[in-house]
Amino acid sequence: MNEKIIVSKFGGTSMGDADCMKRSAAVAFKQNSKLVVVSATSGTTNDLIELATTAEKSTWESAHLIFTKIQVKHLKMARDLEMTPEQIGDLNGLFEELESMSRGVHLLKDCSLKALDSIQSIGERLSSLLFTQAMKLYLRSEKSKKEAKWIDARELLITDNQFSKARPMTSEIKNLCQKYLDPKKTADKIFVTQGFIGRTKEGMTTTLGRGGSDYSAAILAEGMSADILEIWTDVAGIATTDPRICKDARAIAEISFKEASELATFGAKILHPATLLPAVRAGIPVFVGSSFNPELGGTWVKKEVGDSPLVRAMALRKKQILVTLSTPEMLYSHGFLYQIFKVFNDYKVSIDAITTSEISVSLTLDDSTLLNRELLLDLEKFAEVQVEENLALVSLIGNNINHTAGLAKKIFDSISDINVRMICLGASKHNFCFMIADAVGAEVINRLHLTFIGLGETPRKTQ
Repeated sequence: MNEKIIVSKFGGTSMGDADCMKRSAAVAFKQNSKLVVVSATSGTTNDLIELATTAEKSTWESAHLIFTKIQVKHLKMARDLEMTPEQIGDLNGLFEELESMSRGVHLLKDCSLKALDSIQSIGERLSSLLFTQAMKLYLRSEKSKKEAKWIDARELLITDNQFSKARPMTSEIKNLCQKYLDPKKTADKIFVTQGFIGRTKEGMTTTLGRGGSDYSAAILAEGMSADILEIWTDVAGIATTDPRICKDARAIAEISFKEASELATFGAKILHPATLLPAVRAGIPVFVGSSFNPELGGTWVKKEVGDSPLVRAMALRKKQILVTLSTPEMLYSHGFLYQIFKVFNDYKVSIDAITTSEISVSLTLDDSTLLNRELLLDLEKFAEVQVEENLALVSLIGNNINHTAGLAKKIFDSISDINVRMICLGASKHNFCFMIADAVGAEVINRLHLTFIGLGETPRKTQ
């Protein structure tokens, strides 16, 4: 009987230091992972972005301090992982590349998205070299005949040239995965590669956007026709809500793809919203667990699940704004919504929720949109624009929500003393969302959690 093909992705906290890497290597070995996809070490991507920005706008001395911080951190991990001089030479090659690119940005006083992608790619390239060594140390300790083999994700993950938000080319990726990762020809190999990065057909380095390591893992799992995709992080699965907000949050044993997608889109930090798309296409179940406490089990994300509760979980997305566009010209006319969405499309700004009346449209956005004054000026060309700040979007995620009588009454009875600014219901049977003041967000989540999910713990399903 053929072994299952398992792709395991480890996040930045699981790559945090040498001990974290050794712990994650043990998890990958015990799970019998075929391909391990790693993020940059915790905090490194932010450091690389700061390096690029400082090199562009400040002195080289200031930029070099950030470069040195990244270098010292990774060389310490290399020593802790007993890397050979040859292996440290590979790391130093990446540091030379990083310094050269950063100096170029500084001399030109310009950091294009293309340059930023190349600079950011160094984080995953460093961590994957370090983790390959951690994997080798663990295999040696277990006297395993398997071999840890590093592979450049850019040999597998081909994308378009939309730098910073590149789109993967699925058919090319599948062919390359079959060429390089064929389980029948590589039975004794555990491959280690990078999340987040890819390349164009012309060989230019690209990135998939922040959070794209999960997405990379799902794309490669699809390319390999994997049986399971594992996402290892610092928390044991997906909870009914953010445990930092509500102490009664429980672990969810299993959740459907559609529910998890809604939950991720509306604020849950466990999964990148796009992560699930390749898994859905290929029907690959996703397991989310903690590399720090793998024995706690975690959450299975599947196309079909055993139970479908009315409310499975809830999310709070803070720092939202409500933009209301009003004009009498909207009455009995066509094309107004097209104009609105064209403006947002031109500025590549995503809208979360929307409601309409006879002469007004209200929509919710992240408050960072306020920084884009040009977008607001373009909207003001054809409508009166009103902006309300310091809001939060509450979302209840579940099943058959838009066809359940009495649900809205139960929700609003539990928060009857709190003003609700906007309600969005009907577009999805899996989601009911509304807007409130940011300051009362935690209180609202706690009340709703008590009303719909209650107290106590839900048993976990382990692997």
